Amino acid sequence: MRTPPLRTTAAWPLVWIYAVLIVYASLYPFDGWRIQGIAPWAFLTAPLPRYWTGFDVWSNVAGYAPFGFLMALAVHRTRDRWPAVGMTTLVAAALSLTMESMQMFLPVRVPSNVDAALNISGAFVGAAMASVLERVGLLDRWSRFRDRWFVSDASGAMALLAVWPVALLFPAPVTFGLGQVLERVETTLALVLQDTPWLERLPLREVELQPLLPVSEILCVAIGLLLPCLLAFGVLRLWGQRLVVAALLVCVGFVASALSAALTYGPAHAWDWVSTEVLAGLVLALVAMVALSFCAVRVCWVLALAALVWQLSLLNNASADAYFALTLQTWEQGQFIRFHGLSQWLGWLWPYALLVYLIQRLSSSGLTRDA
Repeated sequence: MRTPPLRTTAAWPLVWIYAVLIVYASLYPFDGWRIQGIAPWAFLTAPLPRYWTGFDVWSNVAGYAPFGFLMALAVHRTRDRWPAVGMTTLVAAALSLTMESMQMFLPVRVPSNVDAALNISGAFVGAAMASVLERVGLLDRWSRFRDRWFVSDASGAMALLAVWPVALLFPAPVTFGLGQVLERVETTLALVLQDTPWLERLPLREVELQPLLPVSEILCVAIGLLLPCLLAFGVLRLWGQRLVVAALLVCVGFVASALSAALTYGPAHAWDWVSTEVLAGLVLALVAMVALSFCAVRVCWVLALAALVWQLSLLNNASADAYFALTLQTWEQGQFIRFHGLSQWLGWLWPYALLVYLIQRLSSSGLTRDA
């Protein structure tokens, strides 16, 4: 008897993405590594910390709960006979204990048995929630909804779409302009290669980066809103579904950007980023979304690839202003240090992950035609 193929799910890619972000957030800032002569697991038998806050408890539990939920969800959807909760809790325990042990080698991080216990508890709670949803049949309903709306091999695109709002939470010099990394990469390389002969071999630009012109900013805003919509157009089955998802993505993008502004400047300034250029970019994006919703899958993704390369070229040949640099310091040195790694890398790398995905799908001979 032939074994039926395993169901694909966007949960597995999200599990790996979230695990990488946990590693980054746990070991940031990756500086000053040293050996103290203490066993890395000594924190397990250390006395309990005297002082802790509700935020410490909440952040440790909430930090691992999505990991537990996603992994248990992935196990339920692909290996339904496996013990999802127990397996997820063991994997989360191994990850948390490894991260706490490695923090023993970082001067600015303090490993804690309480943190490890809270992390494991958070993963258990998340996994239990996924199992409850499976028992009451909500996951089956989601599967039926997914089959009606999305093509069978949509897991990669759905993972990218799920990550996009989180990537917008990290402040960007241009609204919806993710992936502007060239200036920061150059500065980082110069610092790393300082006092070494390799610094002289670092390629230098002939002219300094200049801020974007208003028309270029409008284009970047429009493309930034259009990219997730074009990605979704390639995995949705019906034309009406394209319009619904495009409208939803625009709303989610604006809410995520408003939340980012509220976290950075305060709730009173949540919508201060909505400038004339942003509104013009929104109108341009909406017109393009309606027009392109009639296009075939390959056309949508070819246009998405071209637009993405164009946007990255505009953004990485422009400089961030001094006001944005001060905003960045607020995130990196202030109260957002715990959340820093969970959104910064997504904001930087999401466009490049989309670039790889589009190239891979367009170059494959089996590009889906279910839409």
